[in-house]
Amino acid sequence: MREVTPDKEKARSLLKMAKRTEERIKSTEIERFPSQVLMDYYDTLHYLMEGISSADGCKSESKGAHKKLIQWTASEYDLRESEKHFLDQVRRQRNKISYEGFTVESEYIKRNLEKFEEIIEKLKEVLESKVN
Repeated sequence: MREVTPDKEKARSLLKMAKRTEERIKSTEIERFPSQVLMDYYDTLHYLMEGISSADGCKSESKGAHKKLIQWTASEYDLRESEKHFLDQVRRQRNKISYEGFTVESEYIKRNLEKFEEIIEKLKEVLESKVN
């Protein structure tokens, strides 16, 4: 992570994108499109983490940028080790979907709905407090 000028406007835009992606998740059939739902959950989480780092004046870049962003968010905002592990697991699955055509089962999404929602709400509260 490197320091940059804090950008609250970018953070607001990323919050808006996270909320829009959340809306799409709610209108997507998990049984029919589980991989797309997982990618949307990851995108929502990533928008929120990126928004927080933008508001704080930090930027992750180069190889492993998403992993570094997860680690930074977890350490700066006291995410539990289990939450950090879950975020990294979802990141890896999203990469497998995007780059290898991996298909996630709908049961995985259903089993982890509460985790997704809990972490999203936690990150959303942090980001909203920074941009409002």
